[in-house]
Amino acid sequence: MNVTVRDFRPDDAEAVVRLRRACVPFLITTEEAVLFDVATANPAKKYRLLVAEEAGEIIGTAHVGIAYDSSDPGQASVTPQVHPERRGRGAGSLILRTAEEHLAAHGATSVYAWALDEPSSIAFAERRGYRPTRLAHFQRLDLAGGALPGLPAELPAGVVLRTAAEYAADPRPLFEADAEVTSDEPSDISTGLDDYDDWLNHTWNHPCLDRGLTTVVEVDGQVAAFTLAHTDGATRYLTAMTGTRRAFRGRGLAKLAKTDSLHRARTAGYLDAYTANDGANGPMLAVNRWFGYEICGSEIRHVRTLGRRPHRPGEPA
Repeated sequence: MNVTVRDFRPDDAEAVVRLRRACVPFLITTEEAVLFDVATANPAKKYRLLVAEEAGEIIGTAHVGIAYDSSDPGQASVTPQVHPERRGRGAGSLILRTAEEHLAAHGATSVYAWALDEPSSIAFAERRGYRPTRLAHFQRLDLAGGALPGLPAELPAGVVLRTAAEYAADPRPLFEADAEVTSDEPSDISTGLDDYDDWLNHTWNHPCLDRGLTTVVEVDGQVAAFTLAHTDGATRYLTAMTGTRRAFRGRGLAKLAKTDSLHRARTAGYLDAYTANDGANGPMLAVNRWFGYEICGSEIRHVRTLGRRPHRPGEPA
């Protein structure tokens, strides 16, 4: 059978979710989130969600876009995913080539892609001219049966725990905290959150964000630390971001935010908690080990300079 690549259509959402869960089961993805990402993408991102089909069945996918919020122009990303049982048919190569051509047409010079830390995925990236840059770890915590650290009997003076739902009338303080924390995150692509409306659209209004499980730590009335909670609305909870503003670091506030959020998630009936950290982010890896998270998978980010090496059509993937 021939493999073809085309753009996503709304009725593909269920198949794309199944595929993503088969490829990377450590992430939260829902049909609503897939449709949201396509419908609300910033025009500057030049976003495309590609799917690979064989005999009418979706066997691969890739989300593709320009890093429009980076201070370094020409950065872009694509991560092809092919169902583990349908690899070797050329779907990965075709998706990647289509994505690179699209990105190059919109000015991309460097393309970043994640590859699972397994021999076949790494070899696929290397054959196509990608070189490794950094390691990241997925981690899992058993919320149903594992022990959680308790919350302190009394909070320090001036410290208050809130949920994101309490900021519904004015979430700007959370935006400002997220922007500061994000700028300090280890990453290949520098990210500057300076567009409040864009943040509202893609972070605050994301369908996976659970504002009731998102904990905010205030100190003397200021947002000092927070943890953003994503869920699938059923059994799975994901920490999408945890951080402490610079002036408040070293006081255990990130642990406090995560402890409160995890207890809320358990009470709400979620069974599995997931998170992911850059391999160089020692402080957060240590915090997650303290909670009892265990590494359940890893991936390696790769980069290729467009135009430096031609593709080889027909290579299996």
